[in-house]
Amino acid sequence: MWYIGQAVNGASQTQGTLFELPREGVEAAPARPEQAELAARLPSGVRLGTMSWTFPGWRGIVYAANARSERLAAEGLAAYAQHPLLGAVEVDRSYYEPLSSESFRRLAEQVPEGFRFLVKAHQACTIQRFPQHARYGKKRGEANALFLDAAYATAAVIGPTLEGLGEKLAALLLQFSPEDFGAPQLFAERLQSFLAALPKQLTYAVELRNPALFTPAYAAALAQAGAVHCHNAWGEMPSVLAQAKALPPVARRPLIVRWLFPPGDSYAAASERLAPFDRIVQEDPTRREAIARLVANALRHGVPALVLVNNDAEGCAPESIDRLARAIAERTSANPES
Repeated sequence: MWYIGQAVNGASQTQGTLFELPREGVEAAPARPEQAELAARLPSGVRLGTMSWTFPGWRGIVYAANARSERLAAEGLAAYAQHPLLGAVEVDRSYYEPLSSESFRRLAEQVPEGFRFLVKAHQACTIQRFPQHARYGKKRGEANALFLDAAYATAAVIGPTLEGLGEKLAALLLQFSPEDFGAPQLFAERLQSFLAALPKQLTYAVELRNPALFTPAYAAALAQAGAVHCHNAWGEMPSVLAQAKALPPVARRPLIVRWLFPPGDSYAAASERLAPFDRIVQEDPTRREAIARLVANALRHGVPALVLVNNDAEGCAPESIDRLARAIAERTSANPES
């Protein structure tokens, strides 16, 4: 047994075996041949992925059956990226705190060149008033001085994200959670001014969770600022097809879709019911087919598509992606005009 500082062949050296054991990493689950075949059938313009990658319930689906759950956050992404159908992922924790360029760089180093990230912007950019939640401490209920502050977004969010991810960044997601933003017209005007003041080197995707804000003025603001709408299957928002029909083409190029959960549900209730996210629990063929149709239409017009799926959509995001990929492949090959 070697100890730090023990002599070897007459020379003193530092031996870290006892305290710095090599990291085992996280192994990927064995590839399913049918998924590799399915991936080959998908058009090159579509990328599918999940919202985060740290779920122990995915052992045997994305990760090896013996993968250690405590290593998934730091080391699981490399195994995730080996799944034939997972060519993208959402970085969610950046919503709760800004991440450094080095944090993003470590993520980028784990994935191949063609892999893409959708990154959530820090919530300070998109919350007008801090929610009445314990996590906000003394700020609960107070106005947020950084709301739609382009200087803050550029320095704290956009700069580090671009520096760390480079070409692997698909888009920066600006998520506006349900709250009272005032008159829809005023919101649209403020949003346009904010977007217009941001650097132009990346795609900005805006997700609304308040149907009242989804207006012609909002669509015009995106078009004029060069941003895109994030089509979301969430709560009481219109269907993704209805959202697409209400937008000018420029505001949906590229097409970005987030499949969250059906109307009448909530994140907390769905997560409790569907955990540990190791299988499909409640199929949602209506939204799956709507997303497949939207993606197929985009691809037919040469528009690239990025779709991110939540576990709460059906119970297991990777398995939902398998079924969604089949629906897309069928529409883009066997019945391309549907």
